[in-house]
Amino acid sequence: MSNSNKPTLQVTNRLTEVKGGRKTRPTGDPGNTNLSDDVFFKAVESCPVAISITDLHANILYANKAFSQVTAYGPDEVIGKNESILSNHTTPSLVYETLWGRLFQKKPWVGVLVNRKKDNARYLAELTVAPVMDDNGRVTNYLGMHRDVTDVHRLQSQVVNNKSLIEAVVNASPSATVVLDDQGEILMDNLSYKALASDMGEEPVNKIFAALEKQLGERFTPDKEGGIHVNGVELSFEMQGFGQRCFSCFGTSISIKDDSIDYFFDRATHNYTLLVLTEITEIRRRQDQARLHTLKELVAEEEFIQCMTETYNGAIHQLEKPVNMIAAAVSMLQKRAGAKADADPVLEAMRNALAEGQKALDILTKQAPEKQQSAQVPVNINQLTREVVSILAQKMSASGVEFSWEPESHLPHIVGSENQLRTMIKQLVENAIEAMERNRGESRDLKITSRHEDQFVVLEVADTGSGIAEDLAIKVFEPFFTTKEVGHNSSRGMGLSMVQEIVNEHAGMVSLTDNRQPDSSMPGCKVIIYLPVTHDSH
Repeated sequence: MSNSNKPTLQVTNRLTEVKGGRKTRPTGDPGNTNLSDDVFFKAVESCPVAISITDLHANILYANKAFSQVTAYGPDEVIGKNESILSNHTTPSLVYETLWGRLFQKKPWVGVLVNRKKDNARYLAELTVAPVMDDNGRVTNYLGMHRDVTDVHRLQSQVVNNKSLIEAVVNASPSATVVLDDQGEILMDNLSYKALASDMGEEPVNKIFAALEKQLGERFTPDKEGGIHVNGVELSFEMQGFGQRCFSCFGTSISIKDDSIDYFFDRATHNYTLLVLTEITEIRRRQDQARLHTLKELVAEEEFIQCMTETYNGAIHQLEKPVNMIAAAVSMLQKRAGAKADADPVLEAMRNALAEGQKALDILTKQAPEKQQSAQVPVNINQLTREVVSILAQKMSASGVEFSWEPESHLPHIVGSENQLRTMIKQLVENAIEAMERNRGESRDLKITSRHEDQFVVLEVADTGSGIAEDLAIKVFEPFFTTKEVGHNSSRGMGLSMVQEIVNEHAGMVSLTDNRQPDSSMPGCKVIIYLPVTHDSH
C-alpha cells in the first residue's frame, strides 16, 4: 500500500480520531503540543507494539509495522478487513462478550486471545482495546494494541508445571523435607514432615538442630553465609506412643537471588537451609537384632570357654587331692618298708595308683582349653550393660523381674576385653535373676547402677533375692562352689568365680554385700565391681 492510500492519523499527545486522507488538529485542545502530526504518526508507526485502529464494527483502518511483524499480514492485506481474520475461533465466546461489554461502557478491555497468523501459526495475543472518543465523548474508533506472549506463557506454564511436579515428588517422598529461610522460619515442607511434626507433638526443626549440635559439637558450625552442611548424620528421638525412632539427616545451604524490585540491578542473595530426614528405624531394628544375635553367640562362646576352663580346673583341683594323698601314703610306706620297699606288694600297688593319677592329671592339664588373649580396647560399661539387658530381656520378663537402671551419663572408658566384661555382667545379672526365682518372694526387683568414683568405674548389681549368708561370702567365689541346691537356704554361687577371675584380669575388685536389713530399699544381695579408669578415657 502506498503512502497516498494510507489513511492519515489525527493525533495529539493522545490519539483522537482517524479521518481518511486528511490530518486535522482541533483548535483550543489543551492536548496540543509543538510536535507535528508527522512526529505522532511516526511514533505510532515505529512503536514495537502491534497497533491497529478500527471503526465501530472492528474493521481495520490502520495497522503499524509491528502489527505486520506479529501477524505476518501486510498492511494491504488487513486494511478494510475485520479484526476477526486474526481469530483462531478457539477463544471462548464469553471472552468476546466481556470485551464488547467493556467497550460499550466506553471502558478499555485487557485480556488474552488465541490468534492465528497469516501462515496459520497460532499465538497468544495479550491485547488491550480502548475506545477512541471525540470532544463530545462519542466513540469514533477503537484502538487495539497487542503483543505475542506465547513464549512468555510457555515459560510461565513450565515454571508452574515444574513447581507442581516438584511439589508432587517432594510430597510423595517418604523423607521428611523442610526449607527454612535465614531467620529460621519454614518456607516449605512436605507431607512427611507434617506427619513427623504430628508424631512429635511439636515443631521438629528445633529438636533436629539441638540433636545435631549435641552430636556433632564443634563440627556443627554454620558456614560464613550461615548455612549448614551435614550428610548422613544419625539422629534418634523419643516419641510418645512410638518409642525411639531413628533418622538419617541431610542438610545443606541454598543461595537464592532476591526477586524484589529493590534488588533488580543489585542481585542480592538469601541463604536458605534444606533439611531432609530419612527414617531408618526399621533398618536399625533389623541391624540391632542381627547384632544382638551375634552378641548372644559371642557371649555363649565366651561362657562355654569359661565353663570348660572352669570344669577342667575343677576336675584337676579335685583329682589333685587324692593324688597328693596317695603320694603322701607312698612316701610313708617307703619309710616303713625300708630295704624291703621293692618287695612290698601294697606299696607297689600304691605306686601304680600314684603313677596313673599323675598321668590323668597330665592329660587333663594338656587338654584344658588354652586361655585366649582378647584384644584390650577402650570399653564403655554402660554400652555393655545395655547389650546384656537386651540379651536377657526375654528371660527377665518371663521371670517377672522389674528392672531399673541408673547409669551415669558420661561414664569414662576402661581398657579391657569387651567379650569378657560382657560375660561378667551377664553372669551377674543371671545370678541375680536365679536368686530371685529361688527366693520365690513377691518382689523381684533388679537394679543396676553405674558411676565414676575416684579412679574407678563402679558397677552395682542389686536384687531382692534371699541374699548371701555371712559365712558363705568368701566361698561363693571359689571354683565349683554353688548354693543352688541347699534347699530352703538356696542362694547364689555358680558364676561368681568366673566374675572374680575376669575382674582380677582387669586389675579390679569385687565385693558382695548382704542387704537383708528390714529398712533396706533393696533387700537381698548387691555385688559391686570396681574397674580402674584409663587416664585418657575422657
